[in-house]
Amino acid sequence: MIAFCISLIILILGFKTAWKTHNLPPGPTPLPVLGNILQIRRGDIVQSLMELSRKYGEVYTIYLGSRPVVVVTGYKTVKEVLVDRGDEFLSRGEMCTLNTYYRDYGVAFACDVNRWRELRRFSVTALRDFGMGKKSIEYRIQEESMFLVAELKKTTESVIYPHQLLSLATGNVVSSIMFGQRYDYEDEEFNTILASIYECFKIMSSAWGQLYEMFPRIMRYLPGDHQRIFRLTENLLNIVEKKALMNQKTLDPNNSRDYIDAFLIKMDKEKNNTKTEFHMTNLICSTLQIFFAGVETIANTLTYSFLIVMKYPDILDKIHKEIDTVIGRNREPNVQDRNQMPYTEAVLHEIQRYIDIIPMGVPRKTTQDVHFKGYVLPKGTTVFPMLGSVLKDPTCFQWPMEFNPQNFLDENGKFKKNDAFMPLSAGKRNCLGESLARMQLFLIFVNILQNFNLKSPVPLEELDLTPNISGLGNFPKPYTISFIPR
Repeated sequence: MIAFCISLIILILGFKTAWKTHNLPPGPTPLPVLGNILQIRRGDIVQSLMELSRKYGEVYTIYLGSRPVVVVTGYKTVKEVLVDRGDEFLSRGEMCTLNTYYRDYGVAFACDVNRWRELRRFSVTALRDFGMGKKSIEYRIQEESMFLVAELKKTTESVIYPHQLLSLATGNVVSSIMFGQRYDYEDEEFNTILASIYECFKIMSSAWGQLYEMFPRIMRYLPGDHQRIFRLTENLLNIVEKKALMNQKTLDPNNSRDYIDAFLIKMDKEKNNTKTEFHMTNLICSTLQIFFAGVETIANTLTYSFLIVMKYPDILDKIHKEIDTVIGRNREPNVQDRNQMPYTEAVLHEIQRYIDIIPMGVPRKTTQDVHFKGYVLPKGTTVFPMLGSVLKDPTCFQWPMEFNPQNFLDENGKFKKNDAFMPLSAGKRNCLGESLARMQLFLIFVNILQNFNLKSPVPLEELDLTPNISGLGNFPKPYTISFIPR
């Protein structure tokens, strides 16, 4: 027993010595193999990391199992990573729950920078060709908003949890680009796809996802909810593959119907290039990654938004008055209305800031040895750019910890921009569909509030805005709501 204890002490001291010689930023001392498991509360990784930043500063190192991760907090420091020195942090950081099936393929999670550049350049062009950022996609969102309003009217003021309906609307907008079609709200396959995406994102953000990220080699073979991530991801990839093969059979090179068609045409053009990134694996992975991100981030944001404005009826009343003044009750909202609706625009920005939908950001990885804040980050070091620390930075927002639309209004009630507003990241690897997300959020939110009042079945003081799950994403606590026609 004594020999075992001595060996353990030697192992720990040896591990500490090896850890310190890397000249990484200081942080809590890790245990061999287990890393900083004692400092990261199970199921509460976001708050654990923020608490450690208060002790160790805006840049520090933690160990997820045996894997070192540099955590970066605060607007100036995160901006330096994502924007000012973005090329040095341009690779995608390791995400074990996703790498199991994506294996470094696809535009969103490609670690290889050259692969990412090729797929990103193509995807930006393809998404624009199919309407992103153009008037045509605005019409498409307006149309889908009408379907959603009609569906909400069918609820006849009954109490519902709105997430699935909201995801059907946002899913159809993204589907029109990626798959070239709109689904009926009762379509079984489409509902299954959206439910799978939601469940996958939720488990990845939970304690099970956290454990897998820390100990992937062990957790891969242990039972638990994390195993559902793999089954769900595999099923989703199979669905996308079937759609790609169907498109391939009916492909007209002169008439591209959707993102999949555009990728298939590009594949054919580069079929003799042995080093091409345009092959079926990247097509399937890129399509699912864009669809996944495009649906769930906005559906989750909208779900959170109606909970917040329902809790604050004075804010809801001001939005209703602005809608009635600028748009009225009969005309369809359009994107240009944003310029005349500073209060609503401020509320939507404040919702995104406050809920902090991707609190840890999506990990980055250094593309070379990087001298950063007096330390050396070796090539291949994973970095967590904590977006939540930016959105709640007290040097950037007057009311960082409370929900207050005044964070985005000047003394004259005009909307004011804030450079620290980066809910979906920033720099070269920012969200591909950010402009589409902003457009959807405004048009769907305003369209619903133009047509409905919101009623809670419980007293407003019982509505809890703190996340139910907080990890890769923040999820609101389940709530119910009645949509009352105005």
